[in-house]
Amino acid sequence: MQGLIERGARRLRRARVFFGHGTDNARDESAALVWHALGLPAPSPRIYRRLTSEREQQQARELITRRIRERTPAVYLTGQTWFAGLQFRTDPRALIPRSPLAELIERGFAPWVDPRRVRRVLDIGTGGGCIAIAAAHWLPRARVDALDLSAPALELAALNVRRHRLGRRVRLLQSDYFSALSAERYDIIVSNPPYVGAREMRSLPAEYRHEPRMALASGPDGMEAVRAILKDARRHLNPGGILVVEVGNSEVAVQRAFPRLPFTWLTFERGGGGVFVLTAQQLQFQGR
Repeated sequence: MQGLIERGARRLRRARVFFGHGTDNARDESAALVWHALGLPAPSPRIYRRLTSEREQQQARELITRRIRERTPAVYLTGQTWFAGLQFRTDPRALIPRSPLAELIERGFAPWVDPRRVRRVLDIGTGGGCIAIAAAHWLPRARVDALDLSAPALELAALNVRRHRLGRRVRLLQSDYFSALSAERYDIIVSNPPYVGAREMRSLPAEYRHEPRMALASGPDGMEAVRAILKDARRHLNPGGILVVEVGNSEVAVQRAFPRLPFTWLTFERGGGGVFVLTAQQLQFQGR
């Protein structure tokens, strides 16, 4: 087994595939693909020493060949990924979850709110439902509304909601930002919206071409989604509520576009950045 994984890793390195949709190195990527090809349970040292048949080795080689030739992200090939300690089904209907927001969700959004007092959460651009479902899991007293404009993404989210048995606490709505809401207010509004500009879209590695364009692209400057969220977020927040948004490498552009907003930019122990927090009170300083 170990030899099979190492050989796969060497092939991936030589092919110079892009890592970043679930793993960040060739060995972990190879291990995930080999594990899936062989239909094995959760990894363990004992299974790593397991002997493999020629048929199993061929299955693993073929899956790694697909990864190289198609440049399909590994988690789309396996159909499974992890976020905030939870396993999710994933496929090209939705963006692959890889947000540093997972770390904040696992803390119940503390210290920005008291997790025990959170009752309503809104997830804008839920995709496959990972952020919404994780929020419901880590905030067991909360109900979560999850919005997305994409019907296929919401179909995938519905599968994940059923998988985690959260149908009573996670409500999926097709919505262009806040359009499906009326006067609802929330303790937390969270979003990992599109934030890639037109120039950057043209330069992305081939693996990104397998993800929905609408989940990545956000107008010429990458700011369309952020502007829409900031425009209406305050009227949907409870007093003391917070807005948490991931904008990736658009951090500087966001600060320049909204110089009057006192953004707090978060740091994460497990890496990643480009995530800001604003309180309901701070949103009143919005300049545009």
